[in-house]
Amino acid sequence: MKSQRHFIALTLLLAALAALGTIAPATAADPAEDDLIAVLNSDAAKSEKAITCKKLAVYGSAKAVPALKPLLKDEELISWARIALEAIPGPEADAALRDALGEVSGRSLIGVINSLAVRDDKQAVPGLIKTLDTKDDAVAAAALAALGDLGGEQAVAALKKSLSGSSQARRNAAAEGLVYAAEDLMQAGQTDKAAQLYLAVRGADVSKPRKIEATRGAILAQGEAGVPLLVEQLRSDDVDFFRLGLFTARELEGRKVTDAITGELAEASPQHAALLLTLLADRGEPVSTPLVLEQATKGATASRVAAVELLGALGDAEAVGPLFELAGGENEEVAAAAKAALAGLSGEKVDAAIVAQLNDADGNVATAVEIVGRRRILSAEGALLKLLESDDPEVRQPALKALGEVISSDKLDALIAQVAGGADEQSKPAALKALRAAAVRMKDREATAKKLVAAMADEPVEVKVDLLGVLGAMGGPTALKAIHKSGTADQKELQDAATRLLGEWLHVEAAPALLEMATTKDHGYRVRALRGYLRLARQFAESDAQRAAMCLKAFEVAQRDEERELALDVLKLYPSAQGMKAAAQLADGSVLKDKAQLTAEAIAAKLIGGKVDAEQVLKMLDVESGEVEIVKASYGAGDKQADVTEALRRHVKGSPLIVLGNYNEALGGDPVPRTPKKLTVEYKLDGKPGKATFEENARILLPKP
Repeated sequence: MKSQRHFIALTLLLAALAALGTIAPATAADPAEDDLIAVLNSDAAKSEKAITCKKLAVYGSAKAVPALKPLLKDEELISWARIALEAIPGPEADAALRDALGEVSGRSLIGVINSLAVRDDKQAVPGLIKTLDTKDDAVAAAALAALGDLGGEQAVAALKKSLSGSSQARRNAAAEGLVYAAEDLMQAGQTDKAAQLYLAVRGADVSKPRKIEATRGAILAQGEAGVPLLVEQLRSDDVDFFRLGLFTARELEGRKVTDAITGELAEASPQHAALLLTLLADRGEPVSTPLVLEQATKGATASRVAAVELLGALGDAEAVGPLFELAGGENEEVAAAAKAALAGLSGEKVDAAIVAQLNDADGNVATAVEIVGRRRILSAEGALLKLLESDDPEVRQPALKALGEVISSDKLDALIAQVAGGADEQSKPAALKALRAAAVRMKDREATAKKLVAAMADEPVEVKVDLLGVLGAMGGPTALKAIHKSGTADQKELQDAATRLLGEWLHVEAAPALLEMATTKDHGYRVRALRGYLRLARQFAESDAQRAAMCLKAFEVAQRDEERELALDVLKLYPSAQGMKAAAQLADGSVLKDKAQLTAEAIAAKLIGGKVDAEQVLKMLDVESGEVEIVKASYGAGDKQADVTEALRRHVKGSPLIVLGNYNEALGGDPVPRTPKKLTVEYKLDGKPGKATFEENARILLPKP
């Protein structure tokens, strides 16, 4: 604690120095100490001497002490002199400050006392004790705090004497000093001596904050022997001392402490009991289950919930049965806490005890099923499957949900059978949801998908639709193939399900299947299939070329303008050279020619920045992608030209159309600021040499040589 107080003092010192300038490390240009001392010994202005004291705090040595010492008597300069003396190493500075104890008074004396404490000058103790004869309570308080900071038998004796004095202010200051001294003894490992000081302060007529500090210190210093004092705080009706007990109990280690806290539960008020239970949970040590259970079954809801939460955090298999009873109780908050506790308990024995509840005809089976699912207890699979034979939907439905979390691939047929007709109409949604959850979490999804596909073969169409939904949630090649096949069947229900599921597919691999359905003449869901195909183009196309090709195909097979416009929108959403070319190709046709041309123009504008007319767009789009080689490129004005060959090469994407945007940013800077510039490019297009010049920031399309 002393080191912390000294650190704070040093921080304040540095802040004061920084107020007049930045402290810099010593260099050859540092001011000579003799010159600084000369300023202090001269008739210089006090403001200049203050700055000089600040510099001596950085550069001063024992040589400067004689010049600083007289300033301790100057009320305007004493603070600056103290700043320097606190920083200068060696006994000379200590002596100067000690001598000042008998030469100054009031605030100046308080400052000197604080400086001696900062320097940890134990030789100052006798002088500080003498200052206690003063009538100035503020000076006495500073001296008492400093004595506690410096410590030692002589200082402690003086503090104890003042602790029984007639002045409340001095008693409080002495108590503070003794707490400081006790903290230092604690750091030194002298806990017995520290405890004596804390207890002395606690028994004195001092302020409540001092008693609280001393009580905490006395408990910690005594260790397990301080448990009775800790218990006294936990029984206190005073909220501050009770809170002190809660905080201190978190600092004090040992089984004896935990047992003492547990023993207080029986007589504690409901509010205190809830806080004590939370305290036990924070300590993290095993607790007596019967005692905690007693709290969980009586009293206010807050304390009952806290007891249940404690059992969830620290309990074992012994708590499972009682927690199930609480989970089935009428108090909803306690029941919810009990279920959460059951889900949080750890250990194989806990799992076994929970599974046993499934087989207990008189037990809370519904809760047991829920907890099995939340904990994913795989060993409960057999018991849950047995529960499916129950005639009670309130048992069957939770069992199905839990099976979705625990069933193995070997037993998956049982869930498939439930979906295929084993479940009653009321339980069928739960069965389908469980099958979906189980299928999705299986490690070998392809094997699971094959099992589902095999199960579909002889089932009625409504079951096939349900199983298709599970396959759609799983994804993968087998599921895709099965859904594709169903989508091309004659049954409308299967076409409906397939187009809906493939339209929601999360990979472009489903595109061919959707396109086939969209182009099948008598398919009942052609429009939906085509829209799903375009969604894949928009969200999952793997390249600009693939997206452009898909949009062209969709435009070609679309029977309505709505889908054709969707294809154009996708091209516009992802502007690319391939997309622009595709839009221009569509602009040559008779369907939506104008809109296709506008799309091409919009893409071109995004690619090369600015407005372009239709003639320019068509000219660009007539240029086929070819092998482009930049031979040389220069950028500038007049004879001030920058070689930008390499920079321009980085922007070539295999097309005569080169997208730069702002030339200065793209080519590495402005070679001639505030002057119009030109870009000159020597190139080869498909092996043929060419040369072109472009105004600054103009669109770049390398013409055919």
